[in-house]
Amino acid sequence: MPSFEEITRHHDADPSESPWVNGPPGPETVTIVPYDPEWPRRYRALSARIRAALGEAALDVEHIGSTSVEGLAAKDVIDIDLTVADPRDERSYVPALERLGYFLVIREPSFHQHRCLRLTEPRVNLHVFGPDCPEAIRHRMFRDWLRAHPDDRARYERAKRAAVPGGGSVMDYNARKQQVVREIYDRLFRAAGML
Repeated sequence: MPSFEEITRHHDADPSESPWVNGPPGPETVTIVPYDPEWPRRYRALSARIRAALGEAALDVEHIGSTSVEGLAAKDVIDIDLTVADPRDERSYVPALERLGYFLVIREPSFHQHRCLRLTEPRVNLHVFGPDCPEAIRHRMFRDWLRAHPDDRARYERAKRAAVPGGGSVMDYNARKQQVVREIYDRLFRAAGML
């Protein structure tokens, strides 16, 4: 199990490392839509296909991100965390996921060996981490906090909507809402006695 220090540490990208498997993404229009009650059902179907394709290699599959929080407006993109024994061993999971239509877009050795695969239809970001990864723990904690704290859920939605103008890539959008995200993380970590 990671330490509190490992879980509460905010990650800043290593500027010497390009995580993009096929080059950085171009500009993309970010659209925030009202919460869709179909999102959990879509996740369950996606999760079942991932588990069937990977078998025992899928140690855990979790719905994370804004579409996992009832009532929260979001991009119409399902975010999923997949736990495998070793993200570096791409042969043990990438080919099976490619047969489902996923393609590898991010490889980040310096960030817990994070891998991200994308599915185009329906739109999915599939994040791959190893067991007891601090970032996967953070994702679940953030999701659960927003589910239980409507004030922070509303604050996060306002930050998301305010981050849309300005264009650029999804990474630019994420950077514009980062301060609010980190403030919410700090609040939830303090409430959990981790800071």
